[in-house]
Amino acid sequence: MNFHTRPHTFVETVQLIVEDLNRSLSFYQDILGFSVLKEERGVVFLTLDGHNSILSVVQPENAKPKQPRTSGLYHFALLLPNRNELAKVLRHFIDIGYPLQGASDHLVSEALYLADPDGNGIEIYVDRDSNEWKWENGQVEMTTEPLDAKGLLAESDGSTYEGLPKETIMGHLHLHVSDLQEAESFYCEGLGFEVVLRYSNHALFISTGGYHHHLGLNIWNGQGAPAPDKHRAGLKQFTVVYPSAEARDEAAARLGKLGNNVQQLEQSLFVKDPSGTLMELAID
Repeated sequence: MNFHTRPHTFVETVQLIVEDLNRSLSFYQDILGFSVLKEERGVVFLTLDGHNSILSVVQPENAKPKQPRTSGLYHFALLLPNRNELAKVLRHFIDIGYPLQGASDHLVSEALYLADPDGNGIEIYVDRDSNEWKWENGQVEMTTEPLDAKGLLAESDGSTYEGLPKETIMGHLHLHVSDLQEAESFYCEGLGFEVVLRYSNHALFISTGGYHHHLGLNIWNGQGAPAPDKHRAGLKQFTVVYPSAEARDEAAARLGKLGNNVQQLEQSLFVKDPSGTLMELAID
């Protein structure tokens, strides 16, 4: 089942602030296999299929290093089309000696974790068949167990890594927030996502259409974590895509009733969550 097309609402693109544009482009092109699609107003849009951009980077004037203990990006997650592609990525990282921050089996998925040169968290993962996911009382079963790296590599077809495949999409986004209750109200009552897993009292996983999560929200940087200073490396904005203009406008109206300031810029709608993270509300 495809959880990243109509009629679902999902995260489609992520834009990062980076401290050194050339350093970042080297990483995303040479290590992950992106190429430059276009550059507009200082924003470099990256692509894997030559037509669409799921990731973009910008280096503002006076760019500064990532600020710790703030709201914003925990990681963005690139979803691969099949397990063999994940095996090729793992083999690639082993061959070039690129450090991983983790490698996990979440029951619903298998994932590798790393960071770009600015410390922006990245997950590269593959989903297990959704028919294998276990649900109980509307909650999906997820955990964090060590990845069976040997088993993964053993299932590889031996083909050479040539970059992330063109079918790769933005699978989900995981955010640090300052207050979990406020975040739940904004993302669920406002944007229209549903809680699919409560991880104790410090993280939420939310989605539409029965996906294991399109967004993760946590307070691991501390209750009341401030928004990062302007021009700090990290998340600049992301895009939430709705299946229709009507669905998007209904979400905008709900957000307005909750006291959020939704702004229109040309044909686009923008809003910040209670933690100060900017997003565009777009139409598929």
